[in-house]
Amino acid sequence: LRSRSGRSIINGNWAIDRPGKYEGGGTMFTYKRPNEISSTAGESFLAEGPTNEILDVYMIHQQPNPGVHYEYVIMGTNAISPQVPPHRRPGDPFNGQLVTEGRSQEEGEEKGRNEEKEDLRGEAPEMFTSESAQTFPVRHPDRFSPRRPDNLVPPAPQLPRRSRDHNWKQLGTTECSTTCGKGSQYPIFRCVHRSTHEEAPESYCDSSMKPTPEEEPCNIFPCPAFWDIGEWSECSKTCGLGMQHRQVLCRQVYANRSLTVQPYRCQHLEKPETTSTCQLKICSEWQIRTDWTSCSVPCGVGQRTRDVKCVSNIGDVVDDEECNMKLRPNDIENCDMGPCAKSWFLTEWSERCSAECGAGVRTRSVVCMTNHVSSLPLEGCGNNRPAEATPCDNGPCTGKVEWFAGSWSQCSIECGSGTQQREVICVRKNADIFEVLDPSECSFLEKPPSQQSCHLKPCGAKWFSTEWSMCSKSCQGGFRVREVRCLSDDMTLSNLCDPQLKPEERESCNPQDCVPEVDENCKDKYYNCNVVVQARLCVYNYYKTTCCASCTRVANRQTGFLGSR
Repeated sequence: LRSRSGRSIINGNWAIDRPGKYEGGGTMFTYKRPNEISSTAGESFLAEGPTNEILDVYMIHQQPNPGVHYEYVIMGTNAISPQVPPHRRPGDPFNGQLVTEGRSQEEGEEKGRNEEKEDLRGEAPEMFTSESAQTFPVRHPDRFSPRRPDNLVPPAPQLPRRSRDHNWKQLGTTECSTTCGKGSQYPIFRCVHRSTHEEAPESYCDSSMKPTPEEEPCNIFPCPAFWDIGEWSECSKTCGLGMQHRQVLCRQVYANRSLTVQPYRCQHLEKPETTSTCQLKICSEWQIRTDWTSCSVPCGVGQRTRDVKCVSNIGDVVDDEECNMKLRPNDIENCDMGPCAKSWFLTEWSERCSAECGAGVRTRSVVCMTNHVSSLPLEGCGNNRPAEATPCDNGPCTGKVEWFAGSWSQCSIECGSGTQQREVICVRKNADIFEVLDPSECSFLEKPPSQQSCHLKPCGAKWFSTEWSMCSKSCQGGFRVREVRCLSDDMTLSNLCDPQLKPEERESCNPQDCVPEVDENCKDKYYNCNVVVQARLCVYNYYKTTCCASCTRVANRQTGFLGSR
């Protein structure tokens, strides 16, 4: 609500006022705003009027316009003004006998006596009955009602009962309508005796001469500022923990109008919270209903699945959109069941012999794995497992005592699990001389073991390779290939091997020149067969037989040329 001069009366300057009374346009507006959540009624304001200026109503709406309902009242032509008492006689002074501010009591009484003399001329003396002459207790204006006194409305016309000894006098005022912020109060007029000032019945005074109480301002100092708390907004989330906000303004009441003031005026009060957490309901959540299924393949890479559902807070299965899709657990994933057996993969032979002297062995690792190189002529591992040990000899050993067990050799491998060897011989001790005997001489004794397993640190990832394939050509240089893989200690694929130590996967082979074989049944029968070749007559069977050697040599040369291309 705004005046034409731009002054806001209700909800101005983008601030929301609380419901209440607001003064403007020469009247008082009662502003109502129902609860926005529990009520569908709109805002409203009501004023008794009349207004003394044009006022404009502005409405801001974000949803469809609900419309405006309005009513108004205009004054009729036969209205009676409440300012003039209808029983006042023509020629009588209006509101002219009361002692007001700026006039002494003596001046008022003198004027009252003169007016009474004039009013008594030509009138018969009044007769007082015992009832009308009874005394009334004196009333002291200690406390009065804050509302406007009833004597604001002129009483019904009564027979005039004037007395030289009585007149109207102000005996205090009503209580202020507010304790602060500019309220209003009214003077209280009583009929009193001129001399004793004792209160008398109102009938002793002329009712037409009774002054009309006029509103007076009171307690004009501003009220203390206070925090005006608005309604909470809707929760930011429909489920789970969210936030809601409300408007908190520092306001101050003056002249029945609530004004927004600077926040520092409310610094003596603790400011209410403007934000708060809220939760309308518990959100639905993801639940894993089953464990992972077995892998879809017995070897190699396959897939496995599990059941994932969106479940509400009461346990019902709902649509996936009810849950946060970003937090959805996977219901399908890849699984690796290890390589499928196709080829033998071997490591290099160990560099150390299992025995420091005498006969020993060197070892290597052998594993059957999937072959991924389609060009290799391999059809599976089969039963021909390559040997994992090969003999080695570091020279003869010296003799020992009885069953003489030598020191254990170094482990056959540098890492992982291998074997250790030692020499066990039957010897005979003669003084300082040891004689080696036949093992049968010590058969009655328990022979110590000559071999045992050994376990060194884990090897980590190592390079494994297959056997070389057949050479692509038997002469004039070909190539052969093999597959190389990096495997960890548990024989699974790894990427931790040193790339610089990776064995070659391709190499040249059979570089020697091809030696033509002499066929006694394929010879040239004419000395000029070169002419037959130049004339390209070798396509005919006669010349192919007569000049067999020359035609065959040309055919082999063309086959080689096409093969090199």
